[in-house]
Amino acid sequence: MSQYLQDKVILITGAGGGFGQLIAEKVAAQGAKVVGLDINEAGLKAVFDGIAARGHAGTYSVADVTDMDQVVAAAQHAVATFGAIDVLVNNAGVMPLAYFADHERAWQKWHKAIDINIKGVVNGISAVYDQMIEQGRGQVVNISSIFGNAGIDGSGVYSATKAAVTTISDSLRIEAKGKIKVTTVKPTGVTGTNLASWIVNDEAILGLTGQRGAIFTENMTAATTDTLRPEQKDVDNIEYWLIKPDDLADAVVHVIDQPWGISISDITVRASGEDYLY
Repeated sequence: MSQYLQDKVILITGAGGGFGQLIAEKVAAQGAKVVGLDINEAGLKAVFDGIAARGHAGTYSVADVTDMDQVVAAAQHAVATFGAIDVLVNNAGVMPLAYFADHERAWQKWHKAIDINIKGVVNGISAVYDQMIEQGRGQVVNISSIFGNAGIDGSGVYSATKAAVTTISDSLRIEAKGKIKVTTVKPTGVTGTNLASWIVNDEAILGLTGQRGAIFTENMTAATTDTLRPEQKDVDNIEYWLIKPDDLADAVVHVIDQPWGISISDITVRASGEDYLY
């Protein structure tokens, strides 16, 4: 049992499934009090019924992260239930990869991504800021992406939203020095999440691979047909090819599982043998 996660109140957006569910389950198992937020009520109920069945502490609020009032209500529910909000994990996000030539079929997802990926982060911070300042301590963990490191072919809008997340994180860190720890987490490609369902043009992912595009395509084909070499599937091998949701969730748990005096401010999580360049 972690001494630093024990009894921390952790609010997680997008906790009704996927990566947010994993984080919620992992921190709850180590003694945290978890509050889930998601637009998917059925998913939230299933996740938190499971947490309760294992004897861990948790509650949830159905909310759309793009709606400030709903996010504020979720934060108030957290305080009313557990008396504090120690950590906010801004996890909710979507990935509408597309070229600008795809604008006619992409623009609606682009607009939604701006709302979720940027406004959702701003709403989350706004909803917990006063509580954390009043407590005298808190932590905000924002999930960005390596796509936000630069303007990338096939990812103009998505990259812009994730660059905004990094900028927001940096600004909050400066403003809230000594009161709120801020961590920016930048994952590379991750298998087994629902992010791929938002991709408009599958070819757009090649913008991250550059001169490794051909080998990436070869490896991706092997991954989808379960013919990757054993070394590429072994997390303890230097050739490990693509991180899994568990790998990323463990990294998020690690940055939270620190004494209040230690802030891991920026972390990129990648597979050592991957084909992404940034």
